[in-house]
Amino acid sequence: MSVRLFSDSACDMTQAEAREIGVTVLPLKTIIDGVEYLDGVTLSASEFYERLAGCKALPTTSQITPAEFTAALGPAVEAGDEAVVVTISAKLSGTAQSAAIAAEGYEGRVYVVDSGNVTAGQNILLRYAVRLRDQGLPAGEIAAELERVKGRICLLARVDTLEYLMKGGRLSKTAAIAGTILNIKPVISVENGEIKVLGKARGTRQSDNLLTEFVDRRGADFSMPVMLAYTGRDDSLLRSYIDSSRALWEGRLAELPIAAVGSTIGTHAGPGAVAVAFFARE
Repeated sequence: MSVRLFSDSACDMTQAEAREIGVTVLPLKTIIDGVEYLDGVTLSASEFYERLAGCKALPTTSQITPAEFTAALGPAVEAGDEAVVVTISAKLSGTAQSAAIAAEGYEGRVYVVDSGNVTAGQNILLRYAVRLRDQGLPAGEIAAELERVKGRICLLARVDTLEYLMKGGRLSKTAAIAGTILNIKPVISVENGEIKVLGKARGTRQSDNLLTEFVDRRGADFSMPVMLAYTGRDDSLLRSYIDSSRALWEGRLAELPIAAVGSTIGTHAGPGAVAVAFFARE
């Protein structure tokens, strides 16, 4: 009997990366101008931002259904294996509930962990699950450990444009227009499973500095997974941020893992966002 790991595409782990480390990532759906795409399967991150630039209306997203989770989990259980499912925050998507409904049919064999997070924050919890699985822990112990540590995850990001927060209803039109005129680029976080604005800065340089300040203040545990992420067609803004925040990473990490944020979260963040995810020190 082995342990199989599952997640949804809001974790922004590519299908190739997932296969390499033995994880199954189920795609959420993104609808752009009436056409439905599978996040990370029929629509890559770069393709999404190309379409986003020219779409007529803000794309919408659709959760994974219980039946889709059952179809993925069933063969694993029938083969005699156990499963752990790490999902996007239940406060941001019904996908977590769909996974829980599917798991009810496999009591004691399938464990669902609501990451309370998204994108790079969800990604590092999943990578920690991979570490625990490779150490030989059973599914129940992996799930319990993930529940224990997930509250330490910090996902901090600075947003380059307010346009998509406004279109998605997370910011008023008046506030968005005023912020754009003043070149405001807020720093946000995921706290208790929801988006929170931590601070505002004018211009890219000041917002990068503010993001670094918040990362430094929270204090990263570099023995645990760390992930940086970006939205947009290329990672140039992220590379610029890495250069400006070099003191945070030098001598602490052999490399900086980077994820491209796909359509599920990119719809609301828009291009040009930079994110940092880590476990805070206990």
